[in-house]
Amino acid sequence: MGPEIIGVMIPIILSIGAFITIVYLRKFQNLERMAIIDKGLDPGLFKKESTSAPTLRLALLLIGAGVGLLLGYFLDRTWDMEEVAYFSMLFVFGGLGLGLAYIIEERKAKR
Repeated sequence: MGPEIIGVMIPIILSIGAFITIVYLRKFQNLERMAIIDKGLDPGLFKKESTSAPTLRLALLLIGAGVGLLLGYFLDRTWDMEEVAYFSMLFVFGGLGLGLAYIIEERKAKR
């Protein structure tokens, strides 16, 4: 098998695998809800509250990643650090963004 065929097959296999995973997760979630209903419990008890936490988390992660890329570019141009600067700053500032999102969520939960 040549590298061209492998290069084409990998995205196809990953797409099919992701689809099958989602289908099975939904199937088992439905089976779980049906078992809860069979036992006479209210399935609404297990629903998660709708919050803006995922949006806040994603926004701060992307802001942190953007700042990390910008600082990585600055380090690359100043001290010629090449790829190391980009990856390290991306992970550091992305993690700081997620940490900030956690702190904001905790403060919101205390109120």
